[in-house]
Amino acid sequence: MGRTYSPVSIFGVPTDIGASRRGASMGPEALRVAGLVQAIAARGVDVRDVGDVQGPRNPQSPPVYGYRHLHEVVAWNRAVFDTSTRELRDGRMPIMLGGDHCLAIGSIAAVAAHCKAKGKDLRVLWLDAHADFNTSDITPSGNIHGMPVACLVGLGPEPLTTLGGSAPVLQAHQVRQIGIRSVDPDEKKLVKQHGLDIYDMRHIDEVGMRRTVEQALEGVDANTHLHVSFDVDMLDPSIAPGTGTRVPGGVNYREAQLIMEMVADSGRLGSLDLVEVNPALDRRNMTARLAVDLVESLFGKSTLMRD
Repeated sequence: MGRTYSPVSIFGVPTDIGASRRGASMGPEALRVAGLVQAIAARGVDVRDVGDVQGPRNPQSPPVYGYRHLHEVVAWNRAVFDTSTRELRDGRMPIMLGGDHCLAIGSIAAVAAHCKAKGKDLRVLWLDAHADFNTSDITPSGNIHGMPVACLVGLGPEPLTTLGGSAPVLQAHQVRQIGIRSVDPDEKKLVKQHGLDIYDMRHIDEVGMRRTVEQALEGVDANTHLHVSFDVDMLDPSIAPGTGTRVPGGVNYREAQLIMEMVADSGRLGSLDLVEVNPALDRRNMTARLAVDLVESLFGKSTLMRD
């Protein structure tokens, strides 16, 4: 063991502004109730909860030019960007508790700017059932939680693509997606066009999770900041029902543990998003409790007796 972790700052973002269903706004509190802070502290990590960022209310209005609630999404993401930036500058690891996955635009823009300033390489692990690579032209819903990866690589409205100062925030080759099993037809074409590195459920079934994570972490070294963006809908709905866009055939408990343990083994974890926990759809907070269990593994709690 003996691995040390940067001090951690947890902050909540209580909004479902980019989602199709209400309820993810209650996710941060569900994760706190499930004991997230205490679980990380029990791993010997210096952790503090800096509270919730503030933003506009959810107006529940229809899409305008292919985007729902764009003005409000921008406001929330700016708040996330500012909070993540502050904690990174203080030498702390930001853990964002969503809220929906559109908020990763702000958290990853902050990490990308931090890496640029420090001369570090950035690798993003996107753990999700969805590629989140829609644009206003091809979106079936206008929900921006289906667009964050596209926005981060420069495809989207200017206030989001330039959140970190300039576009694009990321190059497609910096992103690895694991657990994907629901991609819209036009989105599939766009993903292929931009060469996104996707390890979908068929790939996982064929080569196994260990090889999948090895491939996703290939090239990660001492100069790499690893950002994990974890949407709980990556998990199979049988173990994680409390999320708004459930897709059957997801990652099982043991596979999810292996992902987190291998990320911990890399020693490169620098920041984390934990999003799309929707207690309104859950059973006795089991999805939040499972998420906390998996975060413990990210911080070195292993099911195996290994050094």
